[in-house]
Amino acid sequence: MSPLPRSDRFWRLLALAVTLVVAGACFAAPGGEEDPAPDDSGTPVATGTAEAGADGTMTVEEFEQDIRSAVRVAELYWAGEFREAGERFERVSRITAYQRDGEIECGGQSLPRNNAVYCSDGDFIAYDINWAVAAFRQIGDAFLYYLLGHEYAHGVQIRLGIRYEFTIQQELQADCMAGAYIGDSERDQVLAVQEGDLEELAAGLMAVADDPGQPWFAEGSHGTAEQRTDAFFAGYRGSIEACDLG
Repeated sequence: MSPLPRSDRFWRLLALAVTLVVAGACFAAPGGEEDPAPDDSGTPVATGTAEAGADGTMTVEEFEQDIRSAVRVAELYWAGEFREAGERFERVSRITAYQRDGEIECGGQSLPRNNAVYCSDGDFIAYDINWAVAAFRQIGDAFLYYLLGHEYAHGVQIRLGIRYEFTIQQELQADCMAGAYIGDSERDQVLAVQEGDLEELAAGLMAVADDPGQPWFAEGSHGTAEQRTDAFFAGYRGSIEACDLG
């Protein structure tokens, strides 16, 4: 998947056992810039290196380009949604990469490897670049659009002042919001989705679900495979109205 006209990209979201952990306890007043202009290319992206994964034809340069594109599409989407609601949008302050345990902290807590996080204490998204590049090479660029869409949704939740009693409620709503951003961007012909891509995405959503037996009320729970798939596709098909933003 990619911004048009790069229609040669395919969704290849195959099963990959990864966990998307969000530092939900780190709440702080958001900062940021005003609505982005359509031709603004100043999204901050950190670079790094990684060993070749299953698909060595995908380069780090392609990864960096797709990260920038995924963030840019998310910014334009949410700027439009806020504008329609008569509100001012503030983009997430930065997108940053790390390579080692403890290299970046959120609210005094070190971020582990093999992870992606939205941290409201500082209003930033951080990801382990070695893990993300390996996943990109194994799965394809669709993983990055979902990953950034999910984490960016947490930033939007903070901006809207949404609070939940249980982590799983926050996470499933973020899945729905990621689905809305991808589905609406496809309908607006900003992203290209090809035949069979949604089935592959469904397989990927099953792979990022909680382990069987995980209590739904436990801190850090994200949802079962069925819950995550239902939440994402509710947003994908029904737009942001399906996500109960209140």
